[in-house]
Amino acid sequence: MTPLILTALADLKTLKCDCIIDVRAPAEYAEDHIPGAINLPVLSDAERAEVGTIYTQDSPFRARRIGAALVAHNAAQHLRGPLSDKQGSWQPLIYCWRGGQRSHAFATILDQVGWRVQLLQGGYKSYRNEVVKALYEQPLPHRLMLIDGGTGTGKTAILHELAKQGAQTLDLEGMAAHRGSLFGGTGQKQPAQKMFETRIATQLATLDPDKTTFVEAESSKVGERMLPPSLWANMCSAPRIHIDAPLDARQSFLIEAYADLTNDKKTMNTLLDKLRPYHAASRIEDWHALVESADWETLAGALITGHYDPRYAKSKGQTAHPAHRLTLRKLDRAAVAQAATDILKLPETC
Repeated sequence: MTPLILTALADLKTLKCDCIIDVRAPAEYAEDHIPGAINLPVLSDAERAEVGTIYTQDSPFRARRIGAALVAHNAAQHLRGPLSDKQGSWQPLIYCWRGGQRSHAFATILDQVGWRVQLLQGGYKSYRNEVVKALYEQPLPHRLMLIDGGTGTGKTAILHELAKQGAQTLDLEGMAAHRGSLFGGTGQKQPAQKMFETRIATQLATLDPDKTTFVEAESSKVGERMLPPSLWANMCSAPRIHIDAPLDARQSFLIEAYADLTNDKKTMNTLLDKLRPYHAASRIEDWHALVESADWETLAGALITGHYDPRYAKSKGQTAHPAHRLTLRKLDRAAVAQAATDILKLPETC
């Protein structure tokens, strides 16, 4: 059994193993895990809770004895199941929460089988410490360039097109499974905050800090997920490319982008009700009426001019860096592709 010490997130790129195995309980794994790891729990959520209760309320010795029996049983299930086809040359890396009894027990069994097992010292906690160091304790070295603009100006589409054309990008909305605004739910459950941060840190570790990285201008939250402090500080001081587009183009773009909501009037009305603290009751009722009549173009225009643009103008007054402006007459695929091409020609982005 070989100990492995993680000293930086970049170490994950050079790992010499065939498989990373997280032996923690499923709930722990779901909250966050090392990228690419599979979950082979040696204790289920219920078993972990049971052993923990026995340890604190009854006897540490009895808890260890019962825990050992459960670990042995679950390890046997994994050996008969997902590990049954592994050859003798297979090399796994194993970790638990802090590199303690769960990972040591499973690693010992696999080591005795004859596999060349690596054990992550400090477990998941050592990995999490590196994420916190990168996103909370140190300034980011990356050169960020924000894609800015009002709601419906195609910022996300432009970001995706920049990636297609070879630019470095950081897709925060994709990582957060949320489109950023009140209406931005994608139908997917948002990742836990720790998982969101893992996704950010993992992507940043692959990017060249000396090259421009494009990121969509966001508030400090994407849905319910907070942007970590180091990233947020970098974004607040980063230069911006401001996207302008006429109202009719923005209306059409929003109707297409939010087709999931135009097909779900009940959800749309529920979301509109969440705007009541910001608008008169009569305005909210007018917007409900537009939903019932399926007048999506008028509703999109009303939300842009009556809600989103005023809020954007207010926040824009706090932006210290003047934006390079790019005006698009349309927001179809061709226009978005051309916008990305034009952005990459700017000297500031080279």
